[in-house]
Amino acid sequence: MIDTRHLKTIEQRLLWLSHWMIHHANHIRPKVDGIKTGGHQASSASMVSIMTALYFSALRPEDRVAVKPHASPVFHAIQYLMGRQTRETMENFRGFGGVQSYPSRTKDVDDVDFSTGSVGLGVAITALASIVQDFVRAKAWGQGRVGRMVALVGDAELDEGNVYEVLQEGWKNDLRNCWWIIDYNRQSLDGIVREGLFERVEKIFEAFGWDVVRAKYGVLQRAAFEEPGGAKLREWIDRCSNQEYSALTFMGGAVWRRRLMDDLGDQGDVSALIERRSDAELAALMENLGGNCVVTMAEVFAAIDHDRPTCFLAYTIKGWSTPIAGHKDNHGGLMTTTQFAEWQVHMGIARGEEWEPLAGVADPAALKAFLASVPFFAEGARRYSDNRLEVPRIAFDANREISTQHAFGKILDDLAKGKSSLAERIMTTSPDVTGTTSLGAWVNRRKLFARKPMADAFIEHRIASTAKWEFTPEGQHVELGIAEMNLFLLLGAAGLSHSLFGKRLIPIGTVYDPFVCRGLDALNYACYQDARFMIVGTPSGVTLAPEGGAHQSIGTPLIGMSQDGLAAFEPAFADELAVIMEWAFDYMQRNGDGDSDERTWLRDETGGSVYLRLTTKPLEQPLKRVDGDFRQGAIDGAYWLRKPGPNCSVVIAYQGALADEAIAAAGMLGEYRRDIGVLAVTSADRLNAGWTAAQRERARGNTKARSHVERLFDPLPGHCAMVTVIDGHPATLSWLGAVAGHRTIPHGVEHFGQTGTIGDLYKHFRIDRNAIAYSVIALTAGKRTPSHEALLFP
Repeated sequence: MIDTRHLKTIEQRLLWLSHWMIHHANHIRPKVDGIKTGGHQASSASMVSIMTALYFSALRPEDRVAVKPHASPVFHAIQYLMGRQTRETMENFRGFGGVQSYPSRTKDVDDVDFSTGSVGLGVAITALASIVQDFVRAKAWGQGRVGRMVALVGDAELDEGNVYEVLQEGWKNDLRNCWWIIDYNRQSLDGIVREGLFERVEKIFEAFGWDVVRAKYGVLQRAAFEEPGGAKLREWIDRCSNQEYSALTFMGGAVWRRRLMDDLGDQGDVSALIERRSDAELAALMENLGGNCVVTMAEVFAAIDHDRPTCFLAYTIKGWSTPIAGHKDNHGGLMTTTQFAEWQVHMGIARGEEWEPLAGVADPAALKAFLASVPFFAEGARRYSDNRLEVPRIAFDANREISTQHAFGKILDDLAKGKSSLAERIMTTSPDVTGTTSLGAWVNRRKLFARKPMADAFIEHRIASTAKWEFTPEGQHVELGIAEMNLFLLLGAAGLSHSLFGKRLIPIGTVYDPFVCRGLDALNYACYQDARFMIVGTPSGVTLAPEGGAHQSIGTPLIGMSQDGLAAFEPAFADELAVIMEWAFDYMQRNGDGDSDERTWLRDETGGSVYLRLTTKPLEQPLKRVDGDFRQGAIDGAYWLRKPGPNCSVVIAYQGALADEAIAAAGMLGEYRRDIGVLAVTSADRLNAGWTAAQRERARGNTKARSHVERLFDPLPGHCAMVTVIDGHPATLSWLGAVAGHRTIPHGVEHFGQTGTIGDLYKHFRIDRNAIAYSVIALTAGKRTPSHEALLFP
């Protein structure tokens, strides 16, 4: 039997504090922009009983929670009540530097486990975090307590497709220790949800092996059902439509009475049941659904004594216990100042005590003693950390043609052969493209993860196969189905492992580059949480010629440039890739203060995730390079593959797989243009970020601030033209001319591709050596005669 004496008091404090914070932001704090601040009072009210029971009764410190975005005010009210959130930030709700609209690991000051905001993603990440927890705890280095991964789910979030993708992935990976608590208030942004949704929800969850617990009736309703006539009342509640129930709730006790007497009144038991209650008591009875009853929810949570995944379908009323309860417009609605003033009296909060955590509490000392004993908060801060892992030297000596994708696989295979602490913590994953993205050798050596061993029948029967797939708890690869959202959510969860579970992972995911776009929302979500991972998009571009336009990426380099928290690279050569990966494994572990490096003006000490855009096109490799300019340039974003002469008339700047075309074009132009330079760009993202940061620094008065790309361009004369080329959108590199005012001629891919040979497509999109050379001859000053063009293009 659990002690629920103080839970009702806490529930009422959280209801008040969350709604007062929203009211203060919208009606009391001075408005600057003249627009509504918002804050979701009704959505917070429907969750307050659930969250009270969860945080103050059910949770333990090792548990992790993703809070429904629109219940953010309740979460922060909890933190404020516990002394972990300041009044200043609460007063500045939805203001600059204040409590964020939706829980944020990186922007809020309190104990957020998972950021939420884009609905459905916070739900799904809890299931994948549970898989990550199992992955960690199964290793000799990963011992520790096992917690529940909990999602507080708005019923409208079940419209998101990624929720169902992760249900299937959870079933395949023997999901456990995961709770999804659905706030079934039957109202969405635009109205009332369809009738019978709960039946479909239950069937879906049961099909994927979840236990489903329905919390439909509160203690008041269950007691009434035991009274004479109570069975008929229960039948009426079960028959009542969502729309009707919501409307009656909004209209209140007197209307409830008339409707119930019209439908059930028989001058007997049912009439007596209704008549025994005042209008206020009758309204309280009819609105006492399971999810709005803190005692019921505490009992429901306490009854779970297993680790099977569990879905709680908690019936609630949106706007519960407020004047806007049940109204179909209450999602974006707020109590008026008049309504709020009356509600403040109803809640028993004196003027001037609105921000007092324990205002209106009859026995503050007893409540304080209870709060001090709540298990979830007993151990203080729940964000862990782990030591940085030493990164072994990564080198790659290629004496033959090789693609960057193949080189990536060889580098991982070399790590798999070794015994470094870094290799021990690598977790690879892929959405059913493990073999075709060159992870096969790594997986053969390091095996696949499963909570229970599963043998490879092909090995047992001695059938030849390049894939030796053995599943074991010690395995280091998590094989996913074809769902890119799950890939990025898993990388997000694994990239927070050091903080969530106290054990650092080095997550590496691979995906066909065009399908980065398919998981883009989850990628952004993972970066927003400051998760640390490496994503490898390969193969990429129209260079993947035989696959056609559906598999040929165009805009992903621009995604790499624009995505915060993600350093994007596109190396051309294996030695560049080795240098970048060695740097990246360290960068993914950094947690500095964000001060800019005055050499590049990049915030490298902050660290982040890394995106590698690779290709299957083999290139002849350069001779072994050991100079520091090359190594540092590859990391900083560019280096001179062919340094420009003093009278340079043209620079050809390339990124990625078109290195051979750019080099060949420079050779073809040698006698027609002077002192040609060839710039190898490995990261347009980092070049651009450093350049814009240096300009901001100069605007602040530091006239000596210079970026890496500005120093590279120092030797170039003003008349020099710049030709850029990439197997991707030309805007990736076309900005280079703006650095020092050089005329720029961009080449790239702007339209969907098609099948063909690499040569066919390069020619079609004008990214081949002839097109580069022709642009130089036709569009820059210098020799230009028909005979020259015939020589170049016979």
